[in-house]
Amino acid sequence: MSADVKKCDHHGAGRRRVFRRILACILIFNLVILITILLIWAILRPTKPRFVLQDVTVYAFNTSTPNFLTSNFQVTISSRNPNNKIGIYYDKLDVYADYRNQQITLRTAIPQTYQGHNDVNVWSPFVYGTDVPVAPYNSIALGQDQSTGAVLLTIKIDGRVRWKVGTFVSGKYHLYVRCPAYMTFGSEGSGVTVGENAVKYQLVTRCTVSV
Repeated sequence: MSADVKKCDHHGAGRRRVFRRILACILIFNLVILITILLIWAILRPTKPRFVLQDVTVYAFNTSTPNFLTSNFQVTISSRNPNNKIGIYYDKLDVYADYRNQQITLRTAIPQTYQGHNDVNVWSPFVYGTDVPVAPYNSIALGQDQSTGAVLLTIKIDGRVRWKVGTFVSGKYHLYVRCPAYMTFGSEGSGVTVGENAVKYQLVTRCTVSV
């Protein structure tokens, strides 16, 4: 009996050694892969995309009801990938307008897309909101801005991106884009009338981008 027990213990210890060696090999392999990816990442130095707000066309901007805003804009935004060897997957992009850190329109989704090396994409989504509640202090400030003929909005884009290096695709990163849109209502020459009630403002404003 004792000989059989010793034999079983010996076999069990052998299996544990083999298991530990396999586990060590897997860990070393994963570590080598991770180091390789980090080295490639450090050498390539991915640069975040560059966004430009080209123009804003205002179809509606109605503040006649106190503490409520009805608005309708079409914004033209371009994005450029400045990387020579890295592609960008835009998995999710939501565009909306903001006034003094308060969202004043619904979010409009931009379709998913891939941006190759040094490629440029241009989007022209509509952002709008009907009877959107506005904080009383913002409603007062908005009325004052309109009376002076100048309103500063911020066109915001929130989304997720992935980086593509060769066949490797990274995990998802949050993307935050902020584009100032300065519009001078009622100022002669500030915008171009398009259609019956729409006014187009040519801005070409560079946006701030955080990833």
